[in-house]
Amino acid sequence: MDEARAREVLGAAGFGGGAELLALGENAVFGTGELVVRVGRDPGLLPRAERELAVAAWLAAAGVPAVRAAEPAARLVDGHPLTVWHRLPAAVRPAGPEDLAALLRRVHALPAPAFTLPGRDLLGGVERWLRLAGDAVDPADAAFLRARRDAFAAEAAALVPHLPRGPIHGDALPRNVHVGPDGPVLVDLETFSLDLREHDLVVMALSRDRYGLPPEAYDAFCAAYGWDVRDWPGCAVLRGARETASCAWVAQHAPANPAALAEFRRRVTSLREADPHLRWHPF
Repeated sequence: MDEARAREVLGAAGFGGGAELLALGENAVFGTGELVVRVGRDPGLLPRAERELAVAAWLAAAGVPAVRAAEPAARLVDGHPLTVWHRLPAAVRPAGPEDLAALLRRVHALPAPAFTLPGRDLLGGVERWLRLAGDAVDPADAAFLRARRDAFAAEAAALVPHLPRGPIHGDALPRNVHVGPDGPVLVDLETFSLDLREHDLVVMALSRDRYGLPPEAYDAFCAAYGWDVRDWPGCAVLRGARETASCAWVAQHAPANPAALAEFRRRVTSLREADPHLRWHPF
């Protein structure tokens, strides 16, 4: 789904012209007046959109600062799931690792909600992303990622956690925290899951090693949360699974974006060469 198609869906849903494209990834995200509209890529993502709305209502009831829905139900518009949210006020500063850690502590203290949250299936999208990549990526690289996916899926299933299982954000990065006049709030709730809490912590460890997060920023995150996931023997397994998924995720953009193809090749080469510190670039 490109921007033009997403705007067609936006119009069919009754939102007029002039919407601002805020992000284009798994969803196209538009700002229009006091609202934010998220348009999903395909109808298979409708259950996830509905669950995201349920998570938002649950967090609101629990008093956890998070983005709030403006419409209680998702719509399917021309084959695309669409959800509508209240637009957050302008950020007063960038979110930092400590802001994320404080919110994760609150989420991780919650019991499971009354509705069903899935497990954090990091690797479940790999096949779809590689299929979307098509001939843009080397078939040998695609086969390598599939084999890596299978190996890490088996290892992850056997992990013994250090923390109790429970609700997690699923994509715990400072970019998914918005600091407005009333303080930090969580955004992008679509990956909320019920699984190992360590999933949320490995994300920042990987940011330190792969994406250039300064070591002192990572240390601040660990201090605010109260534990360093790198002390857990299973850290390497969850890290490897997330790296595999992140590499395949970039592949889906390769057919239309030369920068995505270059980043995919960079990532898959580092995995083939078992280089855990080669810098990856956010995409």
